[in-house]
Amino acid sequence: MTRDMVRPVVRRAVGWSGALALVAMLAAPGPLTAAEVSAPDAGVGAPERGPAGDAPRRPVASQDVERDAGRDATWRTIAPDIFPGRQIGAAEGLVALDAPGRAEDAALVPLTVALTLPAGDPRRFRAVTVVIDENPSPVAGRFTFGPDQGDFVLSLRARVNSYSQVRAIAETDDGALHMATVFVKAAGGCSAPATKDTAESIAHLGDIRFRSFAEAGRAEAQVQIRHPNFSGLQMDEATRGYTPAWFVREVAITQGGRLLLGMEGGISISEDPTFRFTYHPSTAPVTVRGEDTEGKVFSRTFPGGGS
Repeated sequence: MTRDMVRPVVRRAVGWSGALALVAMLAAPGPLTAAEVSAPDAGVGAPERGPAGDAPRRPVASQDVERDAGRDATWRTIAPDIFPGRQIGAAEGLVALDAPGRAEDAALVPLTVALTLPAGDPRRFRAVTVVIDENPSPVAGRFTFGPDQGDFVLSLRARVNSYSQVRAIAETDDGALHMATVFVKAAGGCSAPATKDTAESIAHLGDIRFRSFAEAGRAEAQVQIRHPNFSGLQMDEATRGYTPAWFVREVAITQGGRLLLGMEGGISISEDPTFRFTYHPSTAPVTVRGEDTEGKVFSRTFPGGGS
């Protein structure tokens, strides 16, 4: 796939900032060489020799450094465009990301982000951004929370186009960024054909489901919006052309006028966007509103705490 075929998709998906990030990614050099990653001193960290006559073997620790540096090469080119001028710290126990090491379906990769503040910590979480380094549009989505949001768990399904680092970067209300990273082996997720009949999917476009798990004793809820979420990289088998990108770009879930979860998404969110998140039910009604890239707006209000 040429760069010219990718750029229009990215501009529609994440705007010019995301497009610049992709251009940087495509222009980035390949993984760092061993010499660039580390230059071991003699003795300590020096290559080990195998059996007589074999070439030297690099120590496991050095192999790990080289591997991790190669996996992060793309991130170093796109991070300044996603978080311009900002420092990104380690997870520090505040953010955890669960993802399969090898995905069963690259178009439906389950991701779970858990945000946790230590007891007595006065900070609150403001947002979390999910990034898939090697995707054509790396920013899968930015998720925002209402005020006074402490511990929070969010699950979603994403497309992974090639072996990639997947990142969850959480922002606290003091402006600090904390990142957790998982390497996921998957390929072809962004160009994979839809798993459901397109005509049926369009016929039910914008149908919204809301479910609370309070009766099961879990402080969770789930929202699903029926939408094909075309990535722009999927081929139409009839025309042999690419189906134009068309996806849900914004979602706002509110209860009694208070934001529970907001999303700004791109092509990396799977079809029929589904979000499962921390939810403490009340009697106030829950409203789910979504808007796609063609300007279609979907909205539905549900009784508080119910389906």
